[in-house]
Amino acid sequence: MIRRIIESVLEIRFCFIMDDTQTSRDEGVSPGCSSFQQKRSEPESSCVSMRSDASMGRIIDFKSGDTQTDLSSVQQKRPEPESSCVSMRSDASVNQTLDYKSEDTKTELRREVLKMFRSNLMKKFKCLYEGTATQGNPTLLNEIYTELYITESESGEFSNEHEVRQIETQSRRTATEDTAIKCNDIFRPLPGQDKAIRTVLTKGVAGIGKTVSVQKFILDWAEGKENQDVQLIFPLPFREINLMKDKILSLFLLTNLIVGNLLPSALIWITSRPAAADLVPSECVHRVTEVRGFNDPQKEEYFRKRISDQSLADRIISHLKSSRSLYIMCHIPVFCWISAAVLEKMLSRAETGEIPKTLTQMYTHFLILQTNIKREKDYEKKVTDEDMILKLGKVAFQQLVKGNLIFYEEDLRECGIDVTEASVYSGLCTQIFREEFGLYQGKVFCFVHLSIQEHLAALYVHLSWTNHNRNVFEQSLWSKVKDWFKLNSSEHVSLSDLHQRAVDEALQSKNGHLDLFLRFLLGLSVESHQILLRQIMMLKKSSSDSNEETVEYIKKKIRIIDSPEKSINLFHCLNELGDHSLVEEIQQYLKSGTIKNNKLSSSQWSAVVFVLLTSEKKLDEFDINEFVGENNKAEKLKVLQYLLPVIKVHLSDCGVTYEDCAALTSVLRSNPSQLRELDLNNKKIRDLGIRLLSIVLEDPQCKLEIVWLMKCGVTDEGCAALTSALRSNPSHLRYLDLCVNKLGDSGLMFICSVLEDPHCKLEKLWLMKCGVTDEGCAALTSALRSNPSHLRQLDLSVNKLGDSGLTFICSVLEDPHCKLETLWLMKCGVTDEGCAALTSALRSNPSQLRQLDLSGNKLGESGVKLLSDLKDDPHYKLETFSHYPQY
Repeated sequence: MIRRIIESVLEIRFCFIMDDTQTSRDEGVSPGCSSFQQKRSEPESSCVSMRSDASMGRIIDFKSGDTQTDLSSVQQKRPEPESSCVSMRSDASVNQTLDYKSEDTKTELRREVLKMFRSNLMKKFKCLYEGTATQGNPTLLNEIYTELYITESESGEFSNEHEVRQIETQSRRTATEDTAIKCNDIFRPLPGQDKAIRTVLTKGVAGIGKTVSVQKFILDWAEGKENQDVQLIFPLPFREINLMKDKILSLFLLTNLIVGNLLPSALIWITSRPAAADLVPSECVHRVTEVRGFNDPQKEEYFRKRISDQSLADRIISHLKSSRSLYIMCHIPVFCWISAAVLEKMLSRAETGEIPKTLTQMYTHFLILQTNIKREKDYEKKVTDEDMILKLGKVAFQQLVKGNLIFYEEDLRECGIDVTEASVYSGLCTQIFREEFGLYQGKVFCFVHLSIQEHLAALYVHLSWTNHNRNVFEQSLWSKVKDWFKLNSSEHVSLSDLHQRAVDEALQSKNGHLDLFLRFLLGLSVESHQILLRQIMMLKKSSSDSNEETVEYIKKKIRIIDSPEKSINLFHCLNELGDHSLVEEIQQYLKSGTIKNNKLSSSQWSAVVFVLLTSEKKLDEFDINEFVGENNKAEKLKVLQYLLPVIKVHLSDCGVTYEDCAALTSVLRSNPSQLRELDLNNKKIRDLGIRLLSIVLEDPQCKLEIVWLMKCGVTDEGCAALTSALRSNPSHLRYLDLCVNKLGDSGLMFICSVLEDPHCKLEKLWLMKCGVTDEGCAALTSALRSNPSHLRQLDLSVNKLGDSGLTFICSVLEDPHCKLETLWLMKCGVTDEGCAALTSALRSNPSQLRQLDLSGNKLGESGVKLLSDLKDDPHYKLETFSHYPQY
């Protein structure tokens, strides 16, 4: 009977009833949620774990005719997620279905079935195949697994940018405000969170480690190491649905699992690329997390686990760190695998070739390595390596232009690949190209990672020029006829024309989906790459044509484009071409400290940004005054436009007034998602300036985390505007400094309406010398008691709080959910009476408070002794107590 029940669950896995609203892949990404032929962001995997299977007492009979459900009725129409994993925590209904007289027999049978179930999962998930499941080299997951950097994210945070752009952006972010989550803790609330987590949505770009995280979760459970309160786990890989593009299916089962109509106590873990993250309605998700791949320590840990020779691992890590563009890409575990495969071979013995320093070199070496593996395996040679690579490159290019990451048999036929020999072709490049078999034994094809597809696509375009004198971007009818009839053309195709067309195509892409392709294409034209390519193919024409025209064309584009991301990519292109003139010029300015004495052009400012972002030394903060002289006030806001990608912007003493805030607001609104920190301390921006900046803060794309507004002439009127903005977009701000402003109690009350918002995550609030009294403290206390778990630092120094105001604060400290660690109350009119109330609060709840400053208050010996005793008592967490006398 147990077997019947498990089989019935597995039958549900197969009962995805197709929706007939799907559109052709060639029409673009379908607005219908049931279209599985994604162009860019195919769904990936998810994991559903069920606490109870009480609903399984009866087997649900799904019929294709009457259970079709349009998923758009419960969520926005976006690309779909990929796989899921179901685990059951209770087997009450199993006992009801067993028809045995002996309880011992039922228990024993249940144990045997569970043992077999765990054993099967262990066999399936114990190995990690880096490359393809059928031809890659298996490695024990537990030997190589490196914990990934996973953080909580906001639902709806979604970028349609190219995945490498997202990776490069993430690498520039500071992680000081983020709390990492281990994959085995995915359903556990973070410290201070008081919520049950049933459904988790985890997003991340391709190759970032989502599937491996799920695999680790399952394996640890199957081995009895983690999450043993889970009864059963069922992985449901939704990638297989891509194979059933000619069927009519419905997502009825999945929809009802997610919204809780089916098995409402189930734990559900869904993993998806960012573009598909909106598939699941936000109201059904209790936690949104993001896999950011490897942080810097995790990168090194991976290579030390992957490479057994530790001295060799050290050399590989050192080499990757020497190239910022390579080290940034190591955020992606798949790229770490590619780099390890190439560098392990090249650095372990004497090599005549140059060690890869650019992305193009790394991927070309990887292609050569995989082609040599094919030769060693001695496959039946029906096509030459060059022909095969050219055909695969054609598939890669055509599908890249269309935006497809997954393609089908007809896509291969169009490029001259015999489908019956597809396994030979995929074996030829082993881990570069793979085929997958799904529920109906159909085949779907994809490259291991998007970057490999982009490299092969660039190689196809380059070979079309060198060997066939073709510019694939200029395919006229006559050129196609010549191709059909194999006619030779004497017309010379200029390499610079090809490159310039490719540059234009990449710049026209809004999401940058041709950025990395362009880097590869330009890198392949360098002479050193011709030597590499000749190891595996014949080149009929050398690209010895000078790249000077291409370099000048790119510099011209840098001067006129206004997109930081696009200009940064063009600098990467110059790097691939070996031209560092602009960068070296700027580096000299920076080293000499004379950059602020020179009036830089727009292209030079773009070079400044590129240098700062690709520097091995991380930039902790950026002060615009170090780059713009005091007499260049008019230039500062213009320059800020270029410097936003640097993330942190300090405008200390740069003379910005409220008249400048309109221009500053315009600059920030043009790219609000880049800036994380903004320092406007000591500015005369006043309430009008605050109202203008509030327009930026209320933008849902704004991700500002830290705002300094000390001594800016802000009153309660400015606080009202600031509060309105923060209430419409409260979840990102972590640190707010409003010291030395004329807020008064009325201004603080506005701020309190933000603090009591459950979405507010403010951790540091500085309100020194803001005209606050005990009345403001009462409002602040009320707000913090309704949402006490986030604030860590509070500065109320130099305010007229008195003992009554401190008594209000004490009622917050008594709250067991309070996480306040630092409290500054200098010169607040506190006496021994207030100290007694504070001591009582801390004794009733030995809270998180570690630093307390009561300097400049009217404290007597008794008050000081009460709090000093707490500091010396090991049962309390108070580490620092400052109580200098009033002065």
